[in-house]
Amino acid sequence: MSGDPLDLAFAALADPTRRAILARLASGEATVNELAEPFDMSLPAVSKHLKVLERAGLITRERAAQRRPARLDPQGLKSVDAWLGRYRRFWEEGFERLDAYLQEVQADKKSVHGIR
Repeated sequence: MSGDPLDLAFAALADPTRRAILARLASGEATVNELAEPFDMSLPAVSKHLKVLERAGLITRERAAQRRPARLDPQGLKSVDAWLGRYRRFWEEGFERLDAYLQEVQADKKSVHGIR
């Protein structure tokens, strides 16, 4: 796999378990044990998911005494958001054109039926 940050981020986001972990971390830092609670998998499996997220720059992990909490790294999601932003504009413009067309069709329909 490429070492490109965007490639790593999308590869990490492709997995539903990792997306669920990110969703949990959006509400605050958590340990491996806390993150593993909702999943039917071993702690080492959850740790592997965390390593993928960390390598992708989506989370950070620091040692705090015996704990090693994980937290979201907003910088990691910035590159994903920037990339998606270009396509978001494309879709928004398309939806705006569709909305204008639908309003025109509704106006024509009302005028044909004499509805005000």
